[in-house]
Amino acid sequence: MFIRDLPEDERPLCRLRRHGAQSLSDAELLSVLLGAQRLDPARDLLRDGLPNLERSEKAPPRVKAAFELHRRLGGRLADRKEPVREAAHLARSLQARYSHFTQERLGAVYLDSRNVIIREREIHIGTLSYATVSTRDILKGALEENAAGLICFHNHPSGNPTPSADDLTFTRRLVQSGELLNIKVLDHLIVAANGHLSFKACGLM
Repeated sequence: MFIRDLPEDERPLCRLRRHGAQSLSDAELLSVLLGAQRLDPARDLLRDGLPNLERSEKAPPRVKAAFELHRRLGGRLADRKEPVREAAHLARSLQARYSHFTQERLGAVYLDSRNVIIREREIHIGTLSYATVSTRDILKGALEENAAGLICFHNHPSGNPTPSADDLTFTRRLVQSGELLNIKVLDHLIVAANGHLSFKACGLM
């Protein structure tokens, strides 16, 4: 069935205007973005799930552009002057910008004594072997930024944000090393296509 053959109040674009984008399904939103005449092409694109759409070779340029705009908007959410009251509030911004990468990336958000963001740094790109990535690399950045605290983060290209045993061990070492330098490690965030995890919120630190 063509979208134009639906009753007017059931057409995705009409419902978006009247009830907002949140009222549409994934396929309906995608059909509006593509200007499609039928829902079938959008459903075919979503066959492997929305999180995998961006990486798909079948994704049209409009879809890739929409994902990139989403990432850039997410990045700006962290660029603020009010204190970070819960580290997990940064997770959505970090997830928007890092969850799509096929390589692991580790970084830190450095904070002043009022928990206001000073700077975000990407520290390591590639296979995340904690034998080669030292807590010193993260804490060095804190000293250079004159930071009072930090939030560590990294992505899981697998899409699953569940921490590994190495993640847990590294986080404990980072907290202990930070205490020696009077630098608070407020949280460690893992971001992935299927969600994000806060070590602090889960009681892992």
